[in-house]
Amino acid sequence: MDAVVAVTHPLDPLSLAEIASAVAILKDKQKLAATFRFPITRLEEPTKTDLATYRLGNSLPRLAFILAMDISNGETFEGIVDLTAGKVSSYTRLPLGELPYGQPPVMLCEFETVEGTVKSDPRWIAAVKKRGITDEDIPLIQIDPFSSGYFGREFEKGKRIVRAVSYWREDIRDNGYAHPIEGVVAVVDLITNRVVDLVDDEKIIPVPRKKRNYGRETFPELRPDLKPLHIVQPQGPSFAVDGWKVEWQNWSFRVGFTPREGLVLHELGIRDQGRLRPVVFRASVTEMVVPYADPTANHYWKSAFDAGEYGLGRLANCLELGCDCLGHIHYFDVPAADDFGQPFIMKNAICMHEEDYGILWKHYEFRNGIFEVRRSRRLVISFFATVGNYDYGFYWYLYQDGTIQLEAKLTGIIQTAAVATGETYPWGGMVDDNLGGPTHQHFFNARLHMDVDGGGNTVTEHEFVPRPWGEDNPYGNVFDTRTRVLKRELDSPALANGETGRYWKVSNPNMQNSVGKTPGYKIIVMPSPVMLAQPDSTVAQRGGFAKKHIWVTAFDAREKYASGDYPNVHAGGDGLPGYVKQNREIENADIVLWHCFGHTHVCKPEDFPIMPVEYAGFTLKPNGFFASNIAMDLPPGGNEESVDNRLQPSPDDSGHDSCCHT
Repeated sequence: MDAVVAVTHPLDPLSLAEIASAVAILKDKQKLAATFRFPITRLEEPTKTDLATYRLGNSLPRLAFILAMDISNGETFEGIVDLTAGKVSSYTRLPLGELPYGQPPVMLCEFETVEGTVKSDPRWIAAVKKRGITDEDIPLIQIDPFSSGYFGREFEKGKRIVRAVSYWREDIRDNGYAHPIEGVVAVVDLITNRVVDLVDDEKIIPVPRKKRNYGRETFPELRPDLKPLHIVQPQGPSFAVDGWKVEWQNWSFRVGFTPREGLVLHELGIRDQGRLRPVVFRASVTEMVVPYADPTANHYWKSAFDAGEYGLGRLANCLELGCDCLGHIHYFDVPAADDFGQPFIMKNAICMHEEDYGILWKHYEFRNGIFEVRRSRRLVISFFATVGNYDYGFYWYLYQDGTIQLEAKLTGIIQTAAVATGETYPWGGMVDDNLGGPTHQHFFNARLHMDVDGGGNTVTEHEFVPRPWGEDNPYGNVFDTRTRVLKRELDSPALANGETGRYWKVSNPNMQNSVGKTPGYKIIVMPSPVMLAQPDSTVAQRGGFAKKHIWVTAFDAREKYASGDYPNVHAGGDGLPGYVKQNREIENADIVLWHCFGHTHVCKPEDFPIMPVEYAGFTLKPNGFFASNIAMDLPPGGNEESVDNRLQPSPDDSGHDSCCHT
C-alpha cells in the first residue's frame, strides 16, 4: 500500500510513477545511451528551511537525485531532475579519475558478471588447481566479489574494480564459507570485465572440506520442548498510519527510505501539553565499515563500507510475518529503482510494531499501601539488510517517556580463513578444524540532524569529576559535573569515557524549561571501540569517522554521509574529518550530531556456522526537556493473558486483577 500511496508531503519517498518519470526525463534530456546504468535513484529531500516555507503554504518542487553511470567507459554523472517542471535542473560529471578518486556503489548487475570473468581466467584456474580444485569442482565454486579498498596501485587509481575471493562447494546449498580457497585473489575491472591482477600466494593451504551447513535439512532433529508464545493485540495496535506519517503515544514522525541508508526517520517530535515539540529533524545510519586485522593476501584489503559501497537500502530484506517481527505488524512497501532505472516494489522492507519492554516506573509505599506500577511499551521501526555474508538489523525504538534508541543487530556468517593442519591461526580465532575467523571491527555511524524545540541548538560535553578535599568537601564525598560548550566544529571530535561518565547534551539555548534551564536531550553512548588501524593506514584514511565517537557539524545539505559521497575505491580524507576542518560555528546553530558506535569481533566456535546476534547502539534521553515524567498518565492494568503456572484457572474466572493498587 505504502509504495503506491499518493504523494501527500514533500518528504515522502519517490513513488513508482515518479521514479519512472525521473529516469525517463533524464534519459531524454541528456540523450543517454543504452549503456547507462543507475546505481542510485532517490528523492532529493527538502531542507528545514524549505519545509518552513512549505508550512506557510508555499509549494515545493519534487526533485529526484539520479546517479547515472556509463558502463562502457565508467563516466558518472549526478543529475537532479525537477519532476514538477519536467526538466533536468543539473547534470554534473564526477571527476572520478582524479585524486582522491572514488566510485559509485557496486551494482547487482555487476555482481552477476564477476563469477564468469573470474572462472574464465586461466591464471585463476591454475591457482585454484594448485589447491586441489578439479575441473568438475569449478562450476560450483562460490565467487564473492568484495569491495576492493585502496592502496595506491595503478590498477586502483580511478578504476572501477572489485577483489574476488573463492569458496569450494560440493553442492549448491553448501555453506561456502566453511571452505575458503586461501591465497587466491582476483582483481576484476568491472568496466572491461577482465581480471587485471591475480594474487597466487606461494604458501599452499589445503581447502577445508568439513561441511558446516545451516539449512533446515541439516538439523532434522529439533527441540521438542519449545511451546508456542503468541503476541496478541485483540483491539489492534496503538499507532496510527497515514501514508508515510506515523503517530503513537504522543510521538509523531514520517518514515523515509534511501538506497544508501535504508530506513530514515523524518520530523521526529513528541506532543507535550498540547503542542508538538520537535526533537530530531532527520535520523539515519549513513555508513558502516568493517576493517579486518589479518595482513595476509585474502584479507588485508577487506574493509567494506556497506552503505557507501553497496547500499543498505538496496539490500533490504523482504521481512517475514511472525519471524522478523512479532505481533500486530504494519509493513511499509518501498518504491525503488533497479540498476536499469526501472521502478519496482521492495515488499515488506520496513516493519513497525509495538513491544512490551518490562517495567517503566514503579513504587510501593508501605506506609499507606499505595502500590503503582506501569509497564513500558515501545514502538519498533526496523529493517534488515544482507550485505554478502553478514546480515544487519537496524531497530529504532520510541518509548512512552520520550526516550529514543537505535539498536543495530549483527548476525550472518563470518569471513573465514583456511588454516593448515597442525598450525594455529595468528590473526583471529579458530572456529573449526582448519578454519579460522579473522578478527575485525564493525563501525556504524548515525547522522542526527537535531531540532530540539526548533531553532538553534547547542551541544555541550559533560563528565563527572571528584572534588578535592576542602572546606566545601569535608567528607570527600562530593563530585562535580564539568561542562564544556562545543563552539566550533574542531571542538567536537571526542571519545566516550566510562570512567568519568562522559555524555553530550543537545539543548536549545533560546528556550527555558520548567526549572529555568535549557531544554535538551542527551546522548548515552554504549561501551564502544574505535577503529584500531594505524591512523595513516588506508582504511583509517577512508573511514576516519570511526576514530571518534562524537562529531558535530554545522548543517550543510551536501554533507550527507560520514564517509563522504563515494568511498568505493577512494583514497581517503573525505567525510567527517574533512567536514570539521572547516571549523564552522556550531553554538546555537542548525547542527548535525554524528555518533560512531560498533563492535570488535574476535571470532570463536560459537559464531559458526551462523553468528548469534550481537548488539550495538545508543540512546537519546530527555534531559530537562519535560517538566516531569510524561508517562505518569499511562493507564494501569495487568496483562489479561498472563497465567500463574502453579494454578489451573477455572473456566469462568480468568484470575486476573489489576497489578496496580491504590
